[in-house]
Amino acid sequence: MTRRDQVVDVGVAVSVLAASLLVLVLDGIGTPSPDATALDATGVALVATACLPLLVRRRAPLAAYLGTAVGTAALLVLRYPLDFPFSCAVAIYTLAAVYGGDPRPGRRWAARLAVGAFVPVAAGAYAAAGFRGHGVVSGIGAWALTFAGAWLAGELSRVRRERIDELEERAARAAREIERERRLAVAEERTRIARELHDSAGHAVNVILVQAGAARLTHERDPQRSLRAIATVEEVARSTIVEMERLVRALRDDDAEPVPADPGALEELLDRHRVDGLRIDAELNGPHRPLPRSVSWAAYRILQESLTNAARHGCGTARVAVDFRADAVEIAVSNPAPATPAAAGVRGRRHGIVGMRERATLLGGSLETAAEQGEFRLRARLPYDGAGR
Repeated sequence: MTRRDQVVDVGVAVSVLAASLLVLVLDGIGTPSPDATALDATGVALVATACLPLLVRRRAPLAAYLGTAVGTAALLVLRYPLDFPFSCAVAIYTLAAVYGGDPRPGRRWAARLAVGAFVPVAAGAYAAAGFRGHGVVSGIGAWALTFAGAWLAGELSRVRRERIDELEERAARAAREIERERRLAVAEERTRIARELHDSAGHAVNVILVQAGAARLTHERDPQRSLRAIATVEEVARSTIVEMERLVRALRDDDAEPVPADPGALEELLDRHRVDGLRIDAELNGPHRPLPRSVSWAAYRILQESLTNAARHGCGTARVAVDFRADAVEIAVSNPAPATPAAAGVRGRRHGIVGMRERATLLGGSLETAAEQGEFRLRARLPYDGAGR
């Protein structure tokens, strides 16, 4: 139990105690009976006995109910004018909320029998106290309806709580599933990156081997050419180390499509999607400077995934802007999107975005997406110096 639950239970017990004492002070709710016992110390003690068990109604609901029932029955036998069983009604509500759906049949039926037996016991208590007449019958009937209503309210509360718990569990499972799919998408993207970096490293080693052999063969005949070859070896080795520092440990995907490292491949990619039927309004701004291999790969993959999403989930058109700036290449893609895309399409696009964001992040860049007013927008920034991180 939380501190809040304890405070609530204390407040409920005190309120029920005050209400019960008020009814006894007023000699009942209706017309006072001349045979009723006036409130005295014994009555106060019995009211406390009937109400204080509510303090433990959450921890021991059946015991709390039995305590309230015994105290209430004693008040009836001694002819105290307790016309409404406040404490019993609260205890029955809690009992139904806790034990109404208990998977153990023993507890469930014990709770039901305990509640069902009170009305006959109360009728016997009235008879033992000498109460007779139509008023007694109507009072017992009112108590029976009160207990039935309290039990029904407890059942409804229990069903509502179980439904809320089920929805929370379902939401937690969905969140875990989304996180698992996100991690799988990241792993797949890193596997593809590992393949590309593996190919880059192999190419660099071959270049180093050729240039080192040239430097050895021309060292005596052409020292300048030998120095240039050594400088090339140094440059290629440095760039290869930069790439290898970012290498992701992953299995190699032999089915992955090799990605061109030439920035001019972006224009070929746009033309290919135009042939496939996608209407593209493209702008490639700035000098088409040579890009670091990792930046070129990332730019190609991000643009490729963006155009694929536009063709698959959009309305057949897309606007593309690629800016080759002094410190970074920036890619902006936008396309009209239906107001309610299919669930599968949304899921596929989400996974694609995860992969694109992973590529940008590994380069020290950023990728932002937004879907509003019937348009999907993507903006990526890939810094050139990020290839050396």
